Amino acid sequence: MSAEKYNNPPGAAQKHSDLGHYSQSVDLGNGVVKCSGQGGWDPETGALDANDSDKQIELAMKNVDIVLKAAGLRGWEDVYLLRSYHCDIRTSWAPTAEALRLRIPGHRPVWTAVGVANLAFPAMLIELEVEARRSTK
Repeated sequence: MSAEKYNNPPGAAQKHSDLGHYSQSVDLGNGVVKCSGQGGWDPETGALDANDSDKQIELAMKNVDIVLKAAGLRGWEDVYLLRSYHCDIRTSWAPTAEALRLRIPGHRPVWTAVGVANLAFPAMLIELEVEARRSTK
């Protein structure tokens, strides 16, 4: 029997999970939780505003928090690795860095930022994928 536990919070996370036949997170059973890429969609409805990258960054940060907390973690405080995918990295990298600075001022996970042509949904401008470790505190 597998030790992994898959998780899908209610709302848009479950909707997207059903749509794409994937899970929002997997707990590997050793304290490590890997989170599927989270876009800047409304966490309840899944709506995306293709004209507001700052709002998408804010919502993507929130969606990561929702998924991690649903998996039993504190949220961004437990993240040790971030991969971000940007449709226009020239305009969205600095606001993403600022969002991290504001959300976790005393914590700096490793981060790889990648510019891409497209993401899963046509209106998506950014996607955040994280790995986190359950705190022993």
